Amino acid sequence: MRLNEIDFNDSAPVDGYGPGFFRIGSEVFHGPVLTGPGGTQSWGGYEDRDTLLALAGHVDVLFLGTGSEIAHIPAELRTALDDQNLGVEVMSSPAAARTYNVLLSEGRRIALAMLPVA
Repeated sequence: MRLNEIDFNDSAPVDGYGPGFFRIGSEVFHGPVLTGPGGTQSWGGYEDRDTLLALAGHVDVLFLGTGSEIAHIPAELRTALDDQNLGVEVMSSPAAARTYNVLLSEGRRIALAMLPVA
């Protein structure tokens, strides 16, 4: 069996999550979180759209985790992200974390914003 070392560049993978928290790059974050090429930070949720809009031009796709279940994001947020040509994929936070990790290992220009699971 051949093993390959994975290089995540300057971004950290999602190591785990639980009720109200995420573990990213061995650090625990409580509440909503944003991670990508600029590092990992707390995120203010759907109302904090400026933080997401700042990703335009730096990432090709933003994965947006909506918590335990998939849900629609506010239409105003979707429009603002579309206006900046920032691709958005909405899914549950667990699915978003898994997808982010896979594409991060491929060296893609991506970011991840997630609401915590219940």
